[in-house]
Amino acid sequence: MNVTRKLLSELRRPERNVRMHTDKQLKEFRRSVEMFGQIRPIVVDEDGVILAGNGLYETLLSMGRTEADCYVVTGLTEAQKKKLMLADNRVFDLGVDDLSALDAFVLELKDDLDIPGYEEDLLRAMVMEADEAADTLSEHGTIDEERIEEIRDARERTEAREEAAARNAEEYVPPAAGTQPQEEGPARRFILCPKCGERIWL
Repeated sequence: MNVTRKLLSELRRPERNVRMHTDKQLKEFRRSVEMFGQIRPIVVDEDGVILAGNGLYETLLSMGRTEADCYVVTGLTEAQKKKLMLADNRVFDLGVDDLSALDAFVLELKDDLDIPGYEEDLLRAMVMEADEAADTLSEHGTIDEERIEEIRDARERTEAREEAAARNAEEYVPPAAGTQPQEEGPARRFILCPKCGERIWL
């Protein structure tokens, strides 16, 4: 592979790019370049159109860089250039992480977990000692005292409304078919069971 140094001003973005680069990804690109330098070339055609490495190109521009290592591919048809752009983005996505190797690497790095592309907190969680992990899990989902008080007040208000509704409720029993309505007697009262919601007649 013949890698040459080119001015960024000589490179051109393609008319269309199948990969969209998020702000987060470009931020991680920048971290990587700051930490390791440019570790792979930008792939361009003979006219300087970028076929692979648009995210890296955008990162270098944002960092004020003026040059980049480039690999110039010549003699491709327009169809082959499109295929190269599609393949470069897709083939990488087909790989999967070897989680045991990832765990081993993270354990070996210990406290030095500033790695572009990874959330440091997540990596730290992977290497927690068992006791530390248990403590963290036991705190997960706990509610502070203020929130507990809000929940208790809301429950008491709901129960008070239900009791008031039960005290004011009356049962109406329609007369059976073919019978004369009887003189109205006192209405029966009930309360609602706080557990199942059933009426308990008094």
